[in-house]
Amino acid sequence: MSTLALLVALLLVVVVLLFAAGAAYVVHRHPSWSQPLGAAFGAVTVMAALVGVILAR
Repeated sequence: MSTLALLVALLLVVVVLLFAAGAAYVVHRHPSWSQPLGAAFGAVTVMAALVGVILAR
């Protein structure tokens, strides 16, 4: 695997983790919306589905 592909994969992992942490924080600040851990797992699931669709093309 080339260095560029590894860097892109690392960047994608960092972005997904930041997105999940942001979703968990927002839900933590507004507890009536949902559970923070559930929101974080949901965010990771959505991002994984989007990456899967992009890679399948």
